[in-house]
Amino acid sequence: MEANFFERVYAIARQIPEGKVTSYGAIAKALGTARSARMVGWAMNSSHNMDDVPAHRVVNRKGLLSGKHHFEGTNLMQQLLENEGIKVVDNQIVDFEKHFWQPEVSGL
Repeated sequence: MEANFFERVYAIARQIPEGKVTSYGAIAKALGTARSARMVGWAMNSSHNMDDVPAHRVVNRKGLLSGKHHFEGTNLMQQLLENEGIKVVDNQIVDFEKHFWQPEVSGL
């Protein structure tokens, strides 16, 4: 069941447009499950060898790069976001609301 849940998380993460971010909780809510945002975080942590899952675009509900320590290199997550035009200061996305992407509730 976990693999299925993780695949559903990845399906949503793959939809996040370049230059946008979403939160662990927004993905959990879109899945319509009672699963916590933490479970989404675990799924994202397991996606590091998957080039088609833009894990760098998933942050916490305040726009903090809470998963950055799971990326190779000290600032890789920040660099990937900045390459997409998202400014990051002190591990937090500037103008978070402007860059936030709300996933649609789906039957995935």
